[in-house]
Amino acid sequence: MTGSPEPLATFCGNCNCGCPELFVDETAAPERRIVITDDFGQRVQMSADQFGSLVEEAKAGRLDAAVSA
Repeated sequence: MTGSPEPLATFCGNCNCGCPELFVDETAAPERRIVITDDFGQRVQMSADQFGSLVEEAKAGRLDAAVSA
């Protein structure tokens, strides 16, 4: 990402550990525009359609098992 865009969401945010964050990188190719960073410095890039699918899956409860393990 060029510059320092503000995160759309910070996951956790109750500490200073480098919490995972969600960004939109307007300068990236459309298939890599949505960026999720983690607290280890890694990043995942995806399209808005892919992210929308992830959000739909989460809203439908199909990802609940991942957090209850």
